[in-house]
Amino acid sequence: MAAAVEDVRDLSRADSLAREIFSGIANKWALLIINVLGERTLRFSELRTGIEVISHKMLTQNLRMLERDGLVERTVHPTVPPRVEYTLTQPGQALRGMVNGMCGWTRQYFGHIEASRRRFDA
Repeated sequence: MAAAVEDVRDLSRADSLAREIFSGIANKWALLIINVLGERTLRFSELRTGIEVISHKMLTQNLRMLERDGLVERTVHPTVPPRVEYTLTQPGQALRGMVNGMCGWTRQYFGHIEASRRRFDA
């Protein structure tokens, strides 16, 4: 039984749940949603405004995936029309810490990467 649990957590296995989760959260839209939500609660329209050029469909798909994985909580308020809000859960906040680290890394090495690309593409 222990071997089966380890298999689903093994990122190197193509059929592992861990790899599926990693693939989902490693896409550009999920990272941006997590970054924009931060410590706030936002409505769908506020999220869409905060992430330039994301389509309604793509935002919906990514929010559903993040909600399914327990990283985002969706709250529907019984108003007319219904008011729907999104917020990061505790695991989502923990992931946000790593996303912020990646953003900091990008800012720190942006010039280096940009110069390397210019050399490579020349």
